[in-house]
Amino acid sequence: MKLKAVLTGHTYQFKSLREVMAKANEEKSGDHLAGIAADTAEERIAAKIVLSHISLRDIRNTPALPYENDFVTRIIQEDINETIFAELQSMTVGEFREWLLDDHTDGEMIRRAGRGLTSEIIAAVCKLMSNLDLITAAAKITVTTHCNTTIGQKGTFSSRLQPNHPTDDPKGVLASVMEGLSYGCGDAVIGLNPVTDSVESVSTILRTLDGFIQDWQIPTQFCVLAHITTQMDAVKKGAPCTLMFQSLAGSEMGNAAFGVSEQMLAEGYDMMLHEGTGTGPDVMYFETGQGSELSSNSHNGWDQVVMEARCYGLARHYNPFLVNTVVGFIGPEYLYDSRQVTRAGLEDHFMGKLSGLPMGCDVCYTNHMKADQNDMENLITLLAAAGVTYVMGVPQGDDCMLNYQSTGFHDIATVRELFHRTPAPEFTRWLEKMGFLHNGKLTKLAGDGSVFLKKEAV
Repeated sequence: MKLKAVLTGHTYQFKSLREVMAKANEEKSGDHLAGIAADTAEERIAAKIVLSHISLRDIRNTPALPYENDFVTRIIQEDINETIFAELQSMTVGEFREWLLDDHTDGEMIRRAGRGLTSEIIAAVCKLMSNLDLITAAAKITVTTHCNTTIGQKGTFSSRLQPNHPTDDPKGVLASVMEGLSYGCGDAVIGLNPVTDSVESVSTILRTLDGFIQDWQIPTQFCVLAHITTQMDAVKKGAPCTLMFQSLAGSEMGNAAFGVSEQMLAEGYDMMLHEGTGTGPDVMYFETGQGSELSSNSHNGWDQVVMEARCYGLARHYNPFLVNTVVGFIGPEYLYDSRQVTRAGLEDHFMGKLSGLPMGCDVCYTNHMKADQNDMENLITLLAAAGVTYVMGVPQGDDCMLNYQSTGFHDIATVRELFHRTPAPEFTRWLEKMGFLHNGKLTKLAGDGSVFLKKEAV
């Protein structure tokens, strides 16, 4: 590999592909914190020039962590379609970027190519793309999955209804569920982050959500985002569960910091295939987010984008129904302001889609970050243009349990109207039957959760 570039009379010599990849990354506070970011914009451009001339073969041969020491690397490498990789391996990263953006390259061609790409390759091409490039390439790709319903179809824009409650009170949870459903939210999943990660509490919430969904015959999925072992124990004790959740990291050490092993993921996947209450075949739900590996010192000197891409390489091994990045949740240490959050959201969405995943995004920020709700509205609009599968629906966009800001029920309704999108087809029919939707428009019942108290369950 040639790791040198001359720019404006100055020679930039990089020591390794790892250094090139880090310094080619768009500016992120996390990369500065790790001491691996480019010192100047000119050095960043030089790194991009070097990266553009490196072959896909050379990048595959330089994984972020050694095959022998890291199960994430092993899964990524062993899942590659070797026939497809052989067709692509001699291309440079720059040539591959041009191919992705070419008018003659369609979504099916890109989906096929993705099966032959390691996560490091996907991260590399991402670094050479502008925000508009990321939107353009991602918008070409369609990824559909099925659990109880089908999401990701062209012309749809789905949402996770997130009814978090400060005390996990079932009545409070259901109040948020009712309101969100009345606005047309929840077709991707009704998914709650529990306050208490105990088998008893998780089982109670699972049964509460299952009972409500069964009573009203709602075509959707439900999930409690507890640790995977807690969910497995709940299922073993008879709790209903349509999706198994877990947060992922891009290295074995990072997953260990989450208390997760390769065996646990395989066990959870197998349990859901054989004991889950969803129709399937896609029965897993994963969340990711740039910076988690740095926070646990498990990044091995690689940048946030590379480590995030590896999360997607791990996720696709389990054929998930849902994946989303929680883009601004960790805080300004890793993504300092709205510009960095916007860039990361578009990067993550593109990399997930190119990995063949049903990619969603929690468009969010914490209150100590230099961002506000207008910035989140900008990002959700850009992601909708990029064909994002789903986003979060949180009451008033303000999570009263996790204490961060996300997107609200109104945001999802507005984006659907603006881009002429609908919920998943089965869910759309249910909304029409309930009177919440008519001819693709929300009715006067939108926002009136008391409908569920006044009517008999269907």
